[in-house]
Amino acid sequence: MSSDQSANLALPYLAAAQAQKHVTHNEAIRRLDAFVHLVLESVTAAAPPAEPEEGARWFVPDGASGAFAGRQGTLAAYEAGVFDFLPLKAGFLGFVRDEGRLALFDGGHWVSPLAASAQRATIEARVMEEDVTLAGPSVDTAMAIPDRAIVLGVSTRTLTTIAGATSYDCGIAGEPAKFGGVLGIAAGASNSGVIGPTAFYAATPVRLTANGGDFTGGAVRVAVHFLTCPAPAA
Repeated sequence: MSSDQSANLALPYLAAAQAQKHVTHNEAIRRLDAFVHLVLESVTAAAPPAEPEEGARWFVPDGASGAFAGRQGTLAAYEAGVFDFLPLKAGFLGFVRDEGRLALFDGGHWVSPLAASAQRATIEARVMEEDVTLAGPSVDTAMAIPDRAIVLGVSTRTLTTIAGATSYDCGIAGEPAKFGGVLGIAAGASNSGVIGPTAFYAATPVRLTANGGDFTGGAVRVAVHFLTCPAPAA
């Protein structure tokens, strides 16, 4: 063999007549366990938590500190009480847990897997979610549809039976039923409020509006489904 490790994942090879083969074998298994079915706790966290979970993995960003200091651009995999810092190559795909999205490593950054230019202009698909407790004639979500987002729809699920109202609408200020009207108040009722793709040019909360009386109780889970088009890097 021309090398003592594999070309793509740098897995160590066993050598002929090698002593303590289990050490090399176990090192290869550790690396496979880190790389395969990659789930990243974060790609932006500057340092790990005080007590990392066994098997947890992070991408180390620029400006990292603590246990990550000086390891930027690597995969930090925690196992048996220590971090392994492993090299990444362009083309790795992972799920970023704290952002709830898939991301593609382009050799320096994690970008949208849908489409990305050489300078990281991308098309990103995202979903934001919030559980809303209902009271009064209407309630706005704390989350807001982002400025310059292209919304595909807003879905809802009634988590606990709504009191006071006979139904409710889901929309925005000025368009109370934009994403659905006369929606069910029973626990488990749901609606997939798809619309023609609509661009928003200001941060906009979702509004739930009571019909037939004010809300006096209940909770609804709201999810906003949208696309964004981040500009290329400088």
